[in-house]
Amino acid sequence: MSSSLTELIAACKKGDPKAQEQLFLEHRDAIYTTSLKYCRNVEEAQDNVHDAFVIVFETIKKYKGQGSFAGWMQRIAINQAVKKYRNKRKEHLTEDPSWFAVQEEDDHWAQSCDLDQLLEAIQQLPDQYRLVFSLYVLDDHSHQEIADKLKISVGTSKSNLHRAKVLLKKSLTVQLMTKPA
Repeated sequence: MSSSLTELIAACKKGDPKAQEQLFLEHRDAIYTTSLKYCRNVEEAQDNVHDAFVIVFETIKKYKGQGSFAGWMQRIAINQAVKKYRNKRKEHLTEDPSWFAVQEEDDHWAQSCDLDQLLEAIQQLPDQYRLVFSLYVLDDHSHQEIADKLKISVGTSKSNLHRAKVLLKKSLTVQLMTKPA
């Protein structure tokens, strides 16, 4: 960690508003990008950035300088998005045993689109599918970690990942077919 970041964190721990503003300005884009993967739309992502930074500033005294500070903030943003999802969850996560044995599929279809198209398609997924997809594919969590975090079974995590991929493939295929040449 650079000495300037260490000094900035120390000033934030003392409650310095200028340091907090600087930290926010330096890291908001990364936290926003992370939030886009977990939130339904831009407005939810912006709200999540705000809420994540409130938590960062409330808990920054607990940061001991071990591990990546950016990673610590990203975990806060991810956890905040997951917490919001769990609190407002209206749809029940499905537990359909026929989906538990998910076969590995050919994911090359995702490589033919750009990041903006992929993020837009991810944001259109139902909440439970979006969260599982983002945690598993984009942030490399295991199904057990996802199950623990979302309070679902491992089978449900696998099922929701499979269904997310099916919906994404369909959505991106339509986008690619209707894209002007």
